[in-house]
Amino acid sequence: MTHDETTAGAVSGPGGAPPGPSPVQPPDPTVDPVFSDGDAVPAADSSVAGPPSIPADPAFSGEPGGSVDAAHPGDPEAPVDPTFSGEPAAPGPVESATPIAPVGSVDPVFAEPAAAAVASGPSFLDGGDRLVEPAAGDRPVPADVTLPPELAVAARTLFGDRLDLAAAYAELLATEGVLRGLIGPRETPRIWERHLLNCAAAAERIPEGASVIDVGSGAGLPGLVLAIARPDLTVTLVEPLARRTAFLVEAVEQLGLTRTVRVFRGRAEEAAAGTRDIPPLSADIVTARAVAALDRLAAWCLPLAVAGGRLVALKGASAAEEVTEHGAAVARLGGSEPELHRAGVGVIDPPATVIEVVRERIVGPARKKGPKRSRGGRRRGDRGRDR
Repeated sequence: MTHDETTAGAVSGPGGAPPGPSPVQPPDPTVDPVFSDGDAVPAADSSVAGPPSIPADPAFSGEPGGSVDAAHPGDPEAPVDPTFSGEPAAPGPVESATPIAPVGSVDPVFAEPAAAAVASGPSFLDGGDRLVEPAAGDRPVPADVTLPPELAVAARTLFGDRLDLAAAYAELLATEGVLRGLIGPRETPRIWERHLLNCAAAAERIPEGASVIDVGSGAGLPGLVLAIARPDLTVTLVEPLARRTAFLVEAVEQLGLTRTVRVFRGRAEEAAAGTRDIPPLSADIVTARAVAALDRLAAWCLPLAVAGGRLVALKGASAAEEVTEHGAAVARLGGSEPELHRAGVGVIDPPATVIEVVRERIVGPARKKGPKRSRGGRRRGDRGRDR
């Protein structure tokens, strides 16, 4: 275990203008929120409260899906097939204001932003189960999410000239995030201190130009925060729950991050294994925050890291205990000795606590043990079957 009070190899602050509009514009209820070319779709008439009434079909936000029990904790929902929100758009002029996502029942597949939608029925991601826009008086007021003056210096240090984009995301969390149950109402006054700045501090542990997979992204923490603070990163958000992936898809679009961020609806194991239509996903860095204990987290995340890649897990006060308790389990999974680091030293107080594990070896899945054979060569239980 290494205690690193410095951030060697860290990347300096973000730069560059956001690739798209920073201010959050209210979504047009007649346009697909995922990757749409502007074709109108029927507006939903479902009620505000409660989860979607129609089971969600797999789709990429381009790309999340699956059940939570094996990938990471969360609210129970009907299992769904993994799907993508779409590949990040190649650099260059954006031809359409909004991209398109597959709709209806489809097998897991990467949906290209310019691909035409397959009209085979409504899905959660194409607006069939989207929450109805609440009345003005019922919407949360994002007054409490204003950047506190005492945190202004830290926020400018971590987000640079993309601070306005971070503020737009904070407002999304305080409004739509609360309405959809992705963040508690009591968390809104602490969004900057406890969530945004804490996640952004971890960016110094990620090398320049790296690919990142964020497991159990939830409302986009830390994946969307890293994409905002570091425009040089390409980020894939992995999340199995439909209501969360719908929020992530809309947030990516509204924040203008479609060139560098995609969403995979599915579990971590599904992303790592791939399917007939989707190759296994992998990245230089795999991130996670408040997902699971280190042993389970390593089992889900290390298979997504390339050889020599790293798991960067944001942890709390129990980090040192987890390193001691689960070090042996991590080694069996092909990981290095877990290292404990402090990120954002001198910028935020307290600094963010990060556990890092390098994927040193490729470890295949454990073989299932077959029935034991007796000394005579017969399997136990076979005696008498041929009589």
